[in-house]
Parts: sequence; structure tokens; C-alpha cells
Amino acid sequence: MEGDPRVSIVLATYNERENILDTIQSIFEHVKDHVEVIVVDDDSADKTWQLVDRLNDPRVVLIRRVATRGLASAFNRGIIESRGEIVGWMDADMCMPPSMLPAMIEKLQDYDIVVGSRYAPGGLDDRTWLRVLSSRLINGLAGLVLGYGIKDYDSGFVVLRRTVFDKVSIIPTGYGAYFMEFLYTCRKKGLTVYEIPYVFRDRAKGVSKSAPSIVKFFKTGMQYVLRIFTARFRRID
Repeated sequence: MEGDPRVSIVLATYNERENILDTIQSIFEHVKDHVEVIVVDDDSADKTWQLVDRLNDPRVVLIRRVATRGLASAFNRGIIESRGEIVGWMDADMCMPPSMLPAMIEKLQDYDIVVGSRYAPGGLDDRTWLRVLSSRLINGLAGLVLGYGIKDYDSGFVVLRRTVFDKVSIIPTGYGAYFMEFLYTCRKKGLTVYEIPYVFRDRAKGVSKSAPSIVKFFKTGMQYVLRIFTARFRRID
């Protein structure tokens, strides 16, 4: 790729062989800016990384992590390696539609951070009732404790100006709960956030990593609750 891209989109993957190529193709189809896609793969057993490597596309950067795992740390690594003046990240399972990216990027003319939101007016979380209920409860608690009127605190679907990282960094620990702390800190630092509604649909292919069992499901939920209160009472310099 000649010169730095304007837009960098980071995908964190683990066993997404069935979705990764569709996701990358869809990003290139919809984002007309000079764009790079950074895939951070945690040494997927299904060799997701191998499919990405075989693309041999200069617009695609592959980072294969062999000894490290974790969603938040994967996104953080991709952000560090990114070069665009606009940086975004999203899931690689096609639940978050890349077709939303152009509208999100356009909103950065007026805001520092734009979040794809399931719960902003006009949005929809079209998954099983238990997952929707648990997500609603977590976001309701986050909204109550953290404030600022954000409807989808754990979205994880975002684009932002690179200058945001001059003030706020991701705390690269845990699963999706890192995003609540990130958004809260951004607002505490005076950065502007806009939520753009979209329809979140359950994955059509592959297996969810967030709820492989009922025990893991509720354990993850408790981690989210802990992270909410940690964010609220952590000192922010």
C-alpha cells in the first residue's frame, strides 16, 4: 500500500474461518476511502489466520498472536499497529454490518467517536431473548452508574478520530467490558460521542465465543458488572 491509509479497521479473530473473508470483502466494498484492515488472530485452531495470509492483499495486515489471547488486548494491538487518521474496530462474525461504516465515518465530521448502537432509537438487537435481556440489563446498569446518556455502552462497534488516543487508551484486559470503561473515560475527558442505530443480528455461521455455556454466560455477566463499578470509581487523571 502506497502511503498511509485514511481509515484503519481492526478485526480481532479466534476461529472465524467461516466469516473472516466475507467481513474483509464487505469492508472493502463499502468503505471507499483509502482503507487498511488489520486482523489480529489469536492463533485460531481453525486456521483463520491462514485464510487471511493467503489473501496476499497489501491492504490487509495480519498479526498472528501465538502466546497471547484476549479480545481487548487484540483490539489494542491492532490499534497500535494501525496508521489511519480514522480508526475503527468491530467483530468479524458479520453481526455488525460493514455497510454501516460509511455513515459512521461521515459523522466524525461532527463528533470524536461514533458508536454503532443496538439500543439508540431505530436500532435493534435481534438475538435470542436471553442474550437480549442480559445485554439490556447490563446496559441499563451501565447507563445508571456511568451516565452520559449512552444507550449501548458495550457495543464494541466504533470508529473514531486517531486524536482520541491522545487523551484515552484502551485498558487491554477482559472481554467486551473494556468498551464500557473506554467510552466512559472518553466522556469524562470531554470527548464527544454519537450513537448511530443499526440492527444487530445473531451470527449466521460459526459459534459464539461469548456464551459457550450457561456458567460462562453468567460469569461473563458478573465481569461486566464489576467493570462498570471499577470504571465509575477509578481515578481518571
